[in-house]
Amino acid sequence: MPNLLVVEDDAAIGSVLESTLRLHGYQVSWRRDGRTALEAAGHGEFDLVLLDLGLPDLDGVEVCRLLRVALPATVLVILTARQEEMDVVVGLDAGADDYLTKPIRLGELLARVRAHLRRGAPVTARPPVTVGGLTVDVASRRASVNGQEVVLRAKEFDLLARLAEQPGVAVSRETLMAEVWDAHWYGSTKTLDVHIAAVRRKLSTAAGAGAEAPRIATLRGHGYRLEDPARTVAER
Repeated sequence: MPNLLVVEDDAAIGSVLESTLRLHGYQVSWRRDGRTALEAAGHGEFDLVLLDLGLPDLDGVEVCRLLRVALPATVLVILTARQEEMDVVVGLDAGADDYLTKPIRLGELLARVRAHLRRGAPVTARPPVTVGGLTVDVASRRASVNGQEVVLRAKEFDLLARLAEQPGVAVSRETLMAEVWDAHWYGSTKTLDVHIAAVRRKLSTAAGAGAEAPRIATLRGHGYRLEDPARTVAER
């Protein structure tokens, strides 16, 4: 049974989330502030965390950062009433894998939870994919550039692996959202842009100064394409 941590200070919302998730077969621990949430994270293992950013004691974004450190392999979904794009981007940069804005639609919430937990399930072994200096091994969930391991969060790895399946082929935003996040995506695709930016940054860091990392090209109005820089130069 998947174990979920709900961090929500509003008693009415927290009660609904807890009862709904339990009804659908999840084990749920509910905490109402940042300090007790961090304590729970330090003493337990969770498959997914639902974190309200508007906490009464600690800044929700800072709690997100600390939870990411304490639970590096756990899916983090932030709940926010903040509609501004920058607030969402800051939350994703702090370590969140996804976000939901309030008021929360329970059908959407349950779909997102199922999708994230399904992505964390074991996958059938397949051989590593190599694109230039990049190697992506889905079976071990490891990626490396020129032998240097790239430390990726769960969704970052899934995104890179999906692009690496078809190097040089354009993959639409809709396809990436459907296959990496959920087959029936409800919300904005800002989370995709933030994750792409993070993957680019980490590939570049792993490649090191003076070395070219595999390039994720932006195709405006369509999506993204993973390119081998050596092949791209040779084709010019």
